[in-house]
Amino acid sequence: MHENMTADTCMRRGTGKGEDSNRPVLKRRGRRRTFICLLLCTAACAGSLWMSGCSRPAEKDSVPVSGKEQDAEGQAEDTPKAVNFNRELDDYQPLKKEYNFYLTYKVIHPWWDAVAIGIEDAAKQYEEEGVVINYEYLAPKEASAQDQVQRLADAAERGFDVIGVDVADVDVVTPVINGLLENGQKVMTFSSSDAAKEDGCNRIAYVGNTHNYEDGASLTEELCRKLGYHGKIAILIGTRGAPCHEDRAQGARDVIAGYPDMEIVEMAYDEDKVEKSYQYAKAFLADHEDLDGFVCCNMSNPVGTARAVIEAGREGEVVIVGMDHDQEALRYLRDGIIYALGVQDCYSIGFDTVQVAVKIADGCAPGEIYPEKTEEITTIVYQEGAAAMLQTLYGVID
Repeated sequence: MHENMTADTCMRRGTGKGEDSNRPVLKRRGRRRTFICLLLCTAACAGSLWMSGCSRPAEKDSVPVSGKEQDAEGQAEDTPKAVNFNRELDDYQPLKKEYNFYLTYKVIHPWWDAVAIGIEDAAKQYEEEGVVINYEYLAPKEASAQDQVQRLADAAERGFDVIGVDVADVDVVTPVINGLLENGQKVMTFSSSDAAKEDGCNRIAYVGNTHNYEDGASLTEELCRKLGYHGKIAILIGTRGAPCHEDRAQGARDVIAGYPDMEIVEMAYDEDKVEKSYQYAKAFLADHEDLDGFVCCNMSNPVGTARAVIEAGREGEVVIVGMDHDQEALRYLRDGIIYALGVQDCYSIGFDTVQVAVKIADGCAPGEIYPEKTEEITTIVYQEGAAAMLQTLYGVID
């Protein structure tokens, strides 16, 4: 496979053919250090990860955790379980000694860097079993369904064993996926955004968050409870057409619609950008002096929203709930600026994507060996669990 590097691309390489063949399996501490280093270098890295390796994760039967199922009590002990770094490959024996995968996702962003760590660890474990995993992990700087369509078309010309896609827009990308399948390509979806059978998509399998609607609904329920089921709410969504963002927003809208004394006064698409979410939140706070809360549907907008709330001097008045593990957001959670965050197990998403891709490449259909949808968990984290999560993911102990 040829390398695809530009001046603004951060790329990781590995032949998987004996290179570092004696290195030890990473333990949890090492994986966390990798997580920290990769996220800290995100600002300087863009474009692609081109890697190879080997792995072997255990089957998981965990279920999503909603705010109703897990309260704030005891979170200091329970929070580290939200991300499982101690994965091992299942017992499936690959039929080949080398695989080539192409994985594309919505946009360059720290969230997908966390997924990449799981991919890399899985590849390393496979390598220790004598199986080479070559893969390209690519995304644009700006989310674009048309860009994704072009990437899929280009990948189809290059002979990959499996093509994986984190769907940018179901309506736009589904026909392309179906066309690739009709032409003999093996295509799966992964990460946070599926194009499912019920959407008319024939993709072979999906690995990732299967409960985005429920995540949005659970976080919003926590917001409503905190406000005593009375107040004016703004929703920041993310990327227009992205299934995960749209589903979370719909969950939020449906919950708020069930409470007569609650009202959505503003909604906006911030394109998963901190600066845009900050500008929207700042404007909403200025336009609505009685605004009571924000529902944030991606990883960037809790950060932008918290900055705007602090700038307005309304900490403790405006309740913020949102998604994921951004370090700045977790600090705001620890300090009481953000009320709750739904943290996804990105590591397991990446790890399981590689396992499922190997089975798809070997011609295994969903069924007994692996499910059509591999479900990864989301855990709602509150202030009491923020310090533990910061330590688990970033080594922060203050």
